[in-house]
Amino acid sequence: MEDSIYLDHNATTPIDPSAAAIMKTVMEKEFGNPSSGYFLGTRAKQKVEQARGEVAGLIHAGDEEIVFTSGGSESNNMVLKGIIDLRRPGEFHIITSAVEHPAILNPALFLLELGVGVTILPVDRYARVDPDDLRKAISPRTTLISIMLANNETGTLQPLGEISRIARQYNIPVHTDAAQAVGKLPVDVDGQGVDFLTLAGHKLYGPKGVGALFVKQGRDLTPLIHGGGQERGKRSGTENTILAAGLGAACRIARGRLKEDQAHMTTLRDRLQRLLFEGIDGLVLNGHPAERLPNTLNVSVPGIEGAKILEGLPKIIASTGAACHDRTVKLSHVLSAMGVSPEIGMGALRFSVGRSNDMDQIEEAAGLIVQRVKEMRK
Repeated sequence: MEDSIYLDHNATTPIDPSAAAIMKTVMEKEFGNPSSGYFLGTRAKQKVEQARGEVAGLIHAGDEEIVFTSGGSESNNMVLKGIIDLRRPGEFHIITSAVEHPAILNPALFLLELGVGVTILPVDRYARVDPDDLRKAISPRTTLISIMLANNETGTLQPLGEISRIARQYNIPVHTDAAQAVGKLPVDVDGQGVDFLTLAGHKLYGPKGVGALFVKQGRDLTPLIHGGGQERGKRSGTENTILAAGLGAACRIARGRLKEDQAHMTTLRDRLQRLLFEGIDGLVLNGHPAERLPNTLNVSVPGIEGAKILEGLPKIIASTGAACHDRTVKLSHVLSAMGVSPEIGMGALRFSVGRSNDMDQIEEAAGLIVQRVKEMRK
């Protein structure tokens, strides 16, 4: 790992050393059950509540509006399934988009099979939803609008503010999967007008296996997990003090260095983009050129499989956007929804920079990628 160049921070991030240290301390010293009334339980409960406040602070929410979960997938499922009365599925309607994470699309399809109305909005060539399409899709039974804040593949940002304004006109709650955005961009639940928001620890230098769901005061959901009534009755199960502390620390650290990280990532991403476009003829940018995450660059080398490019670059850790088998190309659902052709999509590469990257790594990675493509084109 020491010799590699890690450019896949949208897949996961390394745990911040300070977050890891806090987790180790809690693991060794705070083994009490947070629901217990004696001093060990009280101390553990204090750690959980401190972490809750740190998560809330990052997204400008109230402490009581944060529910700890096992991660982004659980948070998303909790909203989509919890807002539906499954005794009367036909009376409910959910609107989402074609470029959502599978943790949104698959629960939506599950609900569709049960009789819930589901509308999946198309996107333009930049992977953005048209707010006019949203307005047209709203019906008297629309119960929830769930649109991600930032796309995990292209980094494209959705017009969430406009989407929320439309939703408020019809008094429809809005959920956003912000797992890719929190920690990379300023997120303000009130400013962005959302009622529910998902975040995941491992996307912002926290541990895997923990996330949070913002539930706006006054909004209600049927729990996915019933039991002892923890998390104010919204998510039963003994609180994981260790993971909560790690997530809280990661959120506190992210809040303190957000501007610094944003500037650093933008500089590196833009330099990588410039070098690749200067060195590779016919390179194509996937996603919005401006309205995107500061760390994400998704490009295509037409006619060459992205996986084959990376196979020859063992030092570079990155992702592709298509799978090629038996002369057929299967694009990711995001690229397909954008209308990217197989000829272009087969060469999709996603690079996502992070805190640990520096300019020397970017320069080296760009040189290796350009050289590899030129060799494959000979």
